[in-house]
Amino acid sequence: MTTVYAWLGRHKLLVDGALAGFLGLVTIGSLIGSSGAAIPIVLLMILPVAIRRRVPVAAFVTAAIAAACQVLALGPAARTTGAPAHAGPLPSDVALLVLLYTVAAYRPRRVSVLALLTCIGGSLIAVLFWQPVPGAVGIGARLFVAGFLFGGISLACWVLGDSMRYRRRYYAALEDKAARLEAEAKVATAAERARIARELHDVVAHHVSVMVVQADGAGYVLRSDPDRAATALAAVSATGRQALTELRRLLGVLRSTDQHADLAPVPGLGELRELLDQAREAGLEVSYTLTGTPRELPEGAELAAYRVVQESLTNTRKHAGLAAAAAVTLAYERDGLIVQVTDDGMAAPSGEPTGHGLAGMRERIGMYGGTVSAGPLPGGGFRVRAWLPCPPSPPRQVSEPGEPDEQPESAGQPVEITSGAAS
Repeated sequence: MTTVYAWLGRHKLLVDGALAGFLGLVTIGSLIGSSGAAIPIVLLMILPVAIRRRVPVAAFVTAAIAAACQVLALGPAARTTGAPAHAGPLPSDVALLVLLYTVAAYRPRRVSVLALLTCIGGSLIAVLFWQPVPGAVGIGARLFVAGFLFGGISLACWVLGDSMRYRRRYYAALEDKAARLEAEAKVATAAERARIARELHDVVAHHVSVMVVQADGAGYVLRSDPDRAATALAAVSATGRQALTELRRLLGVLRSTDQHADLAPVPGLGELRELLDQAREAGLEVSYTLTGTPRELPEGAELAAYRVVQESLTNTRKHAGLAAAAAVTLAYERDGLIVQVTDDGMAAPSGEPTGHGLAGMRERIGMYGGTVSAGPLPGGGFRVRAWLPCPPSPPRQVSEPGEPDEQPESAGQPVEITSGAAS
């Protein structure tokens, strides 16, 4: 049946033409032996059925005019000539009901109601005009019959058409909603894929870079200082296990179907101590400076700031050289937070790197209304600077890297903590 409906929907003109032809054959057959004056009127009433779905209102108006001509021309002729076949409804009158249904199904209700009133009023007039009966009782009876019979049929056709119009609008709204939801799902899927790619890049690149540096150091001192080599290899092992743990946690979240699954807290500025300590253990000299009074940021914004520091330190280890030192600065201003990471190593010859790290930084920071700039410094080295909006709020407790978790007494003043390479 679905195939049949689909075929009928694709060949509307053929279907409507067949319906018009059927009505024409039936009507012409009923007029055999009668005067030919009715044939043009019948054709004028039937032919609009073939184009009813293209121009519903025009087709209905044309058929209504033909019906009026039928009442005016054939009614008196029937009484004069005694041709009873003309003195009443013809099969072609069904075309007017079909067109009423079409107007109700394809046009607004205010238009279809006028068409309904036209059909009901025309039915009453046609009954009185065709078969007048003397006396008020006879007229009232015929008006009742005309209203109950013809008016009821017209009303039923209008209700069917109006219901079809409502269903069509309802299905169109459902299809539109489904299309919008599909588009939103595609956008959400792309955004989620980009977020997962950023997380994987940040986790893998950071830990792998630490492991590479430690492994290189272990190979360098393997014969001259076995103890330091063993320490470096232990750091490689610990970093690898940490990377595997974070990857398992991330993949577990992706595979889990439990919306209330226990999730580990995402890293934020409070975890900078562990991040910088890990960088120092890998042999990178890192200094840290905090200015202004720390304030609360949304969890996602803190993660974005944390990832900026993490990715910048990863790039320093990868591109700045063995003797490079990095400086991490957090500056709380009146309406924002500046996260800056600089190093004094060798900047890339082509200027700004084109890897996924900086693109991920910009995407993360941009989600929270911030900006990121990165590039080589005039005197050598490289700088990454991110700005995040941070409206004034009650001060928060931020533990300094390498210090206890309590807020230092110099909160609001520049605090600098510098550590050399791990021995």
